[in-house]
Amino acid sequence: MTLKEILIDPITRLEGHGNVSIFLNSNGEVENAYLKIPELRGFEKFCIGRKAELMPQLTSRICGVCPVAHHFAAVKTLDQAFNVEPPVAAKKLRELMHMAYFIYDHTLHFYYMGGPDFIVGIDAPPEKRNILGVIEKAGMDIVKEVIKHRAYGQKITEIIGGKATHPVCGLPGGMSKPLSTANRQEIEQMVVSCLGFAQFTLKLFHNIVLDNVKYVDLIMNQAYSMSTYYMGTVDANNKVNFYDGKIRVVTPQGGEFLKFESQDYLNHIGEHVEEWTYSKFPFLKAVGWQGQIAGMDSGVYRVGPLGRLNASEGMATPLAQAEYREMYQTFGGKPIHSTLAFHWARLIELLYAAEHALELVRDPEITSSNIRNKPGEPTQGVGIVEASRGTLIHQYMLDKNALITDVNMIVATTNNYPAICMSIRDAAKGLICNGKIDQDILNMIEMAFRAYDPCFGCATHTAVGQMPLSVEVFDVDKKLVSRLSR
Repeated sequence: MTLKEILIDPITRLEGHGNVSIFLNSNGEVENAYLKIPELRGFEKFCIGRKAELMPQLTSRICGVCPVAHHFAAVKTLDQAFNVEPPVAAKKLRELMHMAYFIYDHTLHFYYMGGPDFIVGIDAPPEKRNILGVIEKAGMDIVKEVIKHRAYGQKITEIIGGKATHPVCGLPGGMSKPLSTANRQEIEQMVVSCLGFAQFTLKLFHNIVLDNVKYVDLIMNQAYSMSTYYMGTVDANNKVNFYDGKIRVVTPQGGEFLKFESQDYLNHIGEHVEEWTYSKFPFLKAVGWQGQIAGMDSGVYRVGPLGRLNASEGMATPLAQAEYREMYQTFGGKPIHSTLAFHWARLIELLYAAEHALELVRDPEITSSNIRNKPGEPTQGVGIVEASRGTLIHQYMLDKNALITDVNMIVATTNNYPAICMSIRDAAKGLICNGKIDQDILNMIEMAFRAYDPCFGCATHTAVGQMPLSVEVFDVDKKLVSRLSR
């Protein structure tokens, strides 16, 4: 059978690089689609031999979008590796900064990455479906608020973490400096404003998206629906928690399937490899890797905003909990399988992050000077936090001199990669009919991955033992004279 390939290269409005190949049969129907990640990040290898205490700074350089998440995943790993429990005040400082990161990151995705499809319109010209189109459609005043509140999130990170993008505050057993009263007051003012902005953003989402029948029908479209397991971190009451707790997995029907501590992750998560991509395919070991299929018999699971909300039993703050209830009432109960519902879930998390940040910054203990306990002897450790894109896992092995001997990381986008590939394939099958394709349809296929807010800059690792390399040499007449490949 002869197949026709439709290539989307590069895919747009995400962090990192990738391309999509869609294969049509002779009848113009989609046979399959592949999201290929061509970039390699070798952090797991070149961290080996480094001093363990450098890991929070090294791993924060994996990505300029999620440096806080990698920083604290590394710090929590070192807490466990050095057998030290940080003081309560240190944990609260870490969590406050983590909330600020969620505020600026979720704001970025809604207004810059995913939101333009809804604010500007899915049928708008490609050159309009970006922040410039949002400015034109929503007005400069709203965009100024977007920029201001993203800056607030990064300013809070700078105050607590030392740098706005690559923090330097986390240490095994605590934090490097306490929070002053003056800085606490400054942060409180910014957080109050961020809470109002989160409420405004949800109102905007209700007005533009949920009150638009066309958009609601699109969200409910079966081309964007996929039944999977869901994973996220929860507190003792099974409420969503971004910084600490147990990992909870629910079935496609919503029942609890697994609940485990961070150090037990390898008992439950395996990683499959395909030769056509650098990103791995995690799966639930209790179910097994059955290929890219959905349902109870597939080990594929989803993380991130919708994954966390589906895996939990609610939000731990009142305003976010009210919006959580409304979302599930709108969709007719739990869990929600619509991929485009990630956008609503993300804004609920934005609201939660602002609410919880306000709770933390008003906690009298947040300015305590008791922020570090002495580390013990080096062993090994696992640290898990929720990155904005989903569950983030770091594991380090240390020798007696506290040098790194082995590293394993499963980042949020890697956890979602099987589901992202399947979502693109299903969207292509549901939207392409009789081989008819235009720019609007291709953008709607991209919307299937954009909802996950993927970041392939930190999700990729070598999958074939060495990096494939192709070198082509051309003469002055631009004729190929030699090709070398590995």
